[in-house]
Amino acid sequence: MSDVIGEVHLEGEDDVALADRMKSGRLQVISELRKLIVGQEEVIEQVLLTLFVGGNSLLMGVPGLAKTLLIHTVAQVLDLRFSRIQFTPDLMPSDITGTDIIQEDAETGRREMVFAPGPVFSNIVLADEINRTPPKTQAALLEAMQEHRVTVQGRTYTLEEPFYVFATQNPIELEGTYPLPEAQLDRFMFEIVIEHLSEDEEMEVVRTTTGNLDPEFGHAITGPDLVAFQKLVRRVPVSEAVLKYAVQLVRASRPSPNGTSPDFVKKWIAYGASVRAAQYLVLGAKAKAITSGRYHVSFEDIRALAHPVLRHRVLTNFHAESEGRTSGEIVDLLLGEVPVPSSGM
Repeated sequence: MSDVIGEVHLEGEDDVALADRMKSGRLQVISELRKLIVGQEEVIEQVLLTLFVGGNSLLMGVPGLAKTLLIHTVAQVLDLRFSRIQFTPDLMPSDITGTDIIQEDAETGRREMVFAPGPVFSNIVLADEINRTPPKTQAALLEAMQEHRVTVQGRTYTLEEPFYVFATQNPIELEGTYPLPEAQLDRFMFEIVIEHLSEDEEMEVVRTTTGNLDPEFGHAITGPDLVAFQKLVRRVPVSEAVLKYAVQLVRASRPSPNGTSPDFVKKWIAYGASVRAAQYLVLGAKAKAITSGRYHVSFEDIRALAHPVLRHRVLTNFHAESEGRTSGEIVDLLLGEVPVPSSGM
């Protein structure tokens, strides 16, 4: 069965050339990352898709899995400004966005208020252990993530493009943490789960990191390239059948008041995914298609991204928790429940 219905192509030689550059640039970036990062192919893939789409992503994993190292290395390879914010219970919103300070003019001697930018004024911001700070401070990132700007003392400051937020969470130390509000969780394109490496990969990590390691990175693609790629991704057409499949997959995750939801959804899900999930499914699938050398989006592109897009948006209820059901298992059930349209549709 063909998984492409009404195959479509990019228009114009410039778009095709840019798509080819995006594909080759991805391979070059991965090659540079391999100088320092071992394994984690799926994680790297999802990080790069986040960059190509222009989204923000949440990285989940226990300490010591190189979450910070990965994002910092990506910034180095892409020659982007990087800042890391360690989230703590006493962190204030102004510690993120910046604040006005009184400064004396050396020539006139007059004092005036001058804005001192915070660490959010970078290209890639790593919000380390974002759930360790109260919601008021977490919310300081909301406007930056969504609008790419911040407002301080009534004045709005635009952030430099490209701009990304990668946040990390430690899933095993929950004492003294503040769960992210659903509204903020929904603003993350992917929840990227980082697992332990295989034994051979872990051997390679120990071997390389206990010796002299000071790699020099080439800059295959840079900030302006990423901005161009983001615009290109949005120009990739998608067939109605693929678009409908993405929407149906998301809608199936919501408990329906009229009883049309699958039984497991009614039993285990408190709140399903929002329309933003369908948007990110399609955008991510478009970027995945281009980096795979195709100018059309397939059903398999949508299915491949279902877990990172949906698992933090499908909120389980008490029944699911008591039976040990995870959101990842529920996404698997959704993929089995929603039929892939046939080419005869």
